[in-house]
Amino acid sequence: MSRWWTETVAALGDVVPLPLAALLLLLAALLAALGWFFFPAWVPRRLPQPRLPRLRRPRLRLPRLRLPRLRRPRLRLPRLRLPRRRRRAVRTAPVVPAVPAPRAADAGPAGLADRLAAEGRYAEAVRERLREMVGELVARQVVAHRPGMTVTELTTAVAYARPRTQPTLHAAGVIFSDLWYAQRPATREHDDRMRDLATELRRDLAGEGTRG
Repeated sequence: MSRWWTETVAALGDVVPLPLAALLLLLAALLAALGWFFFPAWVPRRLPQPRLPRLRRPRLRLPRLRLPRLRRPRLRLPRLRLPRRRRRAVRTAPVVPAVPAPRAADAGPAGLADRLAAEGRYAEAVRERLREMVGELVARQVVAHRPGMTVTELTTAVAYARPRTQPTLHAAGVIFSDLWYAQRPATREHDDRMRDLATELRRDLAGEGTRG
């Protein structure tokens, strides 16, 4: 055994000088003594732990089974439609133009109808001329005027009594009805035509009176 130790020391002396080796052994002994004295203050409380990568569990996603919704059948009952009562249309009587009250012709050079025509009031002038024509018929006892008598009734009565004057009076009644009941605008031509018809009616009545 001494031979092994001797050979080991000789080999170490060839590499490291013996005084340096003795110093290193002394330092090692000193460090061991200090470590033993201060134990366990120099030992770390928490040792570093190696962080391993987290292994995630594979999630198995199963497909969702969607069941079809069952709808309740709706029972639709037929609607009972009662027959509607039709309202009876109220029949309105047609508007029949009434004859204005008779009026005697003015004796002056310019009568009321001429004054109205001069003012541009042709519809009123036409009405006054028809009044004068009816007044002429009543004065000669061709017809008897009744309140509310229509133009048609007047024309029929004149046609029965004096057939010759019926077309003239019918034309005058048409002009009067168009202006006062059909609400057509009156013009000078209407008044001129009405004046001519009034003159023609007087001439026919005067001629028949002479013959009679």
